[in-house]
Amino acid sequence: MILPALTEATSPFFRPIKYSLFPPLGLATLAGYLDPDDEVTITDEHVQKIDLADEPDLVVIQVYITSAKRAYELADHYRAKGAYVCLGGLHVTSLPEEAARHADTIFCGPGEDTWPRFLADFRAGHPAPRYDSTERTLATLPPVRRDLIDRRRYLVPNSIVVSRGCPHVCDFCYKEAFFKGGKSFYTQAVDAALAEIDRLPGRHLYFLDDHLFGNPRFAAALFDGMRGMGRLWQAAGTVQSVLRPGLLEKAVEAGLRSLFVGFETLSSANLTEQRKWQNIGRDYEAAIRRLHEHGVMVNGSFVFGMDEDDTSVFDRTVEWAIEQGIETATFHILTPYPGTRLYDRMARAGRILHHDWDLYDTRHAVFRPARMTPEELEEGYWRAYRDFYRWGSILRGAATKPTLRGRLRHAAYAAGWKKFEPLWDLVIRAKQVGRLLPTLEAILAGFGAHPAVEEAAEPDEPVARETVAREIEPAGSHTSPA
Repeated sequence: MILPALTEATSPFFRPIKYSLFPPLGLATLAGYLDPDDEVTITDEHVQKIDLADEPDLVVIQVYITSAKRAYELADHYRAKGAYVCLGGLHVTSLPEEAARHADTIFCGPGEDTWPRFLADFRAGHPAPRYDSTERTLATLPPVRRDLIDRRRYLVPNSIVVSRGCPHVCDFCYKEAFFKGGKSFYTQAVDAALAEIDRLPGRHLYFLDDHLFGNPRFAAALFDGMRGMGRLWQAAGTVQSVLRPGLLEKAVEAGLRSLFVGFETLSSANLTEQRKWQNIGRDYEAAIRRLHEHGVMVNGSFVFGMDEDDTSVFDRTVEWAIEQGIETATFHILTPYPGTRLYDRMARAGRILHHDWDLYDTRHAVFRPARMTPEELEEGYWRAYRDFYRWGSILRGAATKPTLRGRLRHAAYAAGWKKFEPLWDLVIRAKQVGRLLPTLEAILAGFGAHPAVEEAAEPDEPVARETVAREIEPAGSHTSPA
């Protein structure tokens, strides 16, 4: 089983930390369906080299759009050696005819129903060339084969997914194409999710679900079950879910310390155009205040290049994010992925510039924007990152926090995300990323206290201030992103 790498992830010059964050959980999940006496390995090319001299009977490759070229190279290599090659994933589902030219079998959609069927057919000697997912359930999901993952290679080895898909239908999202032909959002049983959590060592968790809060009843029951486990965790949610009374409180009590929130754009016209209904009319600033009041860090997601955006959007968005005290921000260039409504709309209008999938990475303009040039879009994107993560911007964002401890935590976390990338590269090369997990836990443990409580406890005496500084020194001196 192989997760191919993007070119930059194996660059001899620079290896971004994001490619060493999470292990290939999807492949480890599929491995759980194999028989106990099957010999299987999982190779994540982002953190290890593939042994191209091996001679497996069966090769399974997970394909994303920006790794498609590399995935096809590996598939062709192993087919030439006589191995049976399977391709699946987002890109395969979006462009099955393209992928089929490089595989013996392709999988479209999630694999919980198709992969077991393929295994039975493969063992019987008559596998089909294509399997399409139609049954959507996690009721019979076996335990994830985490024994096949080298935890030391990842900053966040305890990644977990307890649902599939998302209840929303944004035009630019891959999700609708991937889940076509069946339910596009469904969850595990709460008891099964809690059992998977209980199997994970340590304190830290990262939920990779598209929208952990997407089913409020499931989420509330999950958080109730997690309360008292002593976990510190991060996840993704929507502005709508943050503003829902009661649910955020349950999450914080269960250990939530950082939330990825898809703000995407400050323009209501852009939200309408992309059918991001869940954000329309929502008070972004109230959502951020609510998260911060509960001691939860915010990783804000923003997308540039929608039709209402002109060249002023970059500075306006960055300034707003800094003023709100958002700890970290993730910027993207709008990207029309094949299979999405956005792609279809732009293709009909003749706005797609090319189909070099390597550049469909949300960092390159692959379409013609409405109110600026592609070059202006790319330049603005990079400028937004530079401006948000300048030391002056980090300190301005930190200054929005009401306590000294809050300001120090903000600065430590934001700086660790972008300012120390060369150091992360050295750590990745030394294969020591996993050793920094305790540092991440120390930073997250510092969040979760209500600012009002901290304000009352804010030390005024010099000796007391030195005590606070010692308590948070691991976070400040060994910052880590997540």
